[in-house]
Amino acid sequence: MTDQKQVQAVFFDLDGTLIDTAPDMGSALNRLLKKYHRLPVAETQYRPFVSHGSIALLRLGFPELEDNAMTAKLRDEFLHEYASDIAAESRLFDGMEEQLERIESNRTPWGIITNKPEYLTLDLLNKLQLTDRCCCIVGADTAARAKPYPEPMELACKITGVTPEHCLYLGDAERDIQAGRSVNMKTLIAGWGYIDPVTDTPQQWGADGTLSHPSEITAHL
Repeated sequence: MTDQKQVQAVFFDLDGTLIDTAPDMGSALNRLLKKYHRLPVAETQYRPFVSHGSIALLRLGFPELEDNAMTAKLRDEFLHEYASDIAAESRLFDGMEEQLERIESNRTPWGIITNKPEYLTLDLLNKLQLTDRCCCIVGADTAARAKPYPEPMELACKITGVTPEHCLYLGDAERDIQAGRSVNMKTLIAGWGYIDPVTDTPQQWGADGTLSHPSEITAHL
């Protein structure tokens, strides 16, 4: 458990940690696949890849993709599809609202540090009426570099006015833990997130702990 006296701010990764965005991202992928006369991808296939970004998702339906102009074109089309219906089914994970309310009742600021593009992050949070509750919102392009680099974490601390050593960061991907550790934040793995049991090795990420359900968060405050 993290030191109760140390945690003065809580930061969340977005996709797979705070909000279950997989249904809408998967729907956007399948709409794009239909456009190109490709077979749809099942939720069991795309869900573990949501936290790895749009290119990882696209490669499920377009395995031949390389780092070229076609990939950039498909990524733009995917993001357009996703933005067109970004909050149809996306919701806070079960139990997360209660934890946010408890964090807020303790007057502890909480915010978002994500590798989702800032404009999509703001759109989603606005639609879910979460924007005004955040002490900061740092997207993939808000800082000079995205996670696993330290700049997003440093920016969030600067905005919030809390030193990294007094912050707690929750994420469901290795880069989340790497970024948090790079600035000496306390880090916890969101075990309910988009972790692939085959390819991911969270026990090797070096986090301070792993949570199995959002209800465990405030025990670390």
